Amino acid sequence: MKRTIASSLIAAGMLLAGAAHAEAVVGQQAPAFSGTDSTGKPVSLSQFKGKYVVMEWINPECPFVKKHYDGGNMPGTQKYAAGKGVAWVAVSTSADSGDRNAKAAAVNDWLKAKGAAPTVTVMDVGGAIGKAYGARTTPHMYLIDPSGKLVYAGAIDSKPTANPADIKTATNYVVQAIDDSLAGKPLAQAVTKPYGCSVKYG
Repeated sequence: MKRTIASSLIAAGMLLAGAAHAEAVVGQQAPAFSGTDSTGKPVSLSQFKGKYVVMEWINPECPFVKKHYDGGNMPGTQKYAAGKGVAWVAVSTSADSGDRNAKAAAVNDWLKAKGAAPTVTVMDVGGAIGKAYGARTTPHMYLIDPSGKLVYAGAIDSKPTANPADIKTATNYVVQAIDDSLAGKPLAQAVTKPYGCSVKYG
């Protein structure tokens, strides 16, 4: 009897652990989220209902993120998306709060300096949004369709390096996913392997 109870507890623990590390799945509904943006305003996925939404995990200190911002690729992709009517949610995941206002101000200053144009930047303090999506790297990219279904998850492009010179010869998977989706075509690449620095969950 004791062994049965112990086995049940272990199984339950494994289920809970699996739930804690669940991640968004392409072809299924994207996890709903709500939080606070970098200006202190409430933000949620539901406010973009009826639109395509790109989600991007950011970290200004990551060499792979620097590649795409210093090289102009990420700001350019953001502006391309905006021109197609696609909303862009940048997500800054951190393990603890620290000085939230200072962190938000630093992120805003960095985005402005890089000429970035996300629709909104979410301060994911504690990592709940990152964990819901299974975000592993910065950058880690997702595309959600107007019905709320996840249609792309993975890398920004096909060259997993920190070298800005590689941008020119890379396939931009996010642009490709946006174009395919808007054209009503199956995505050429619906799932790719993300690359970059590890998301800091603490």
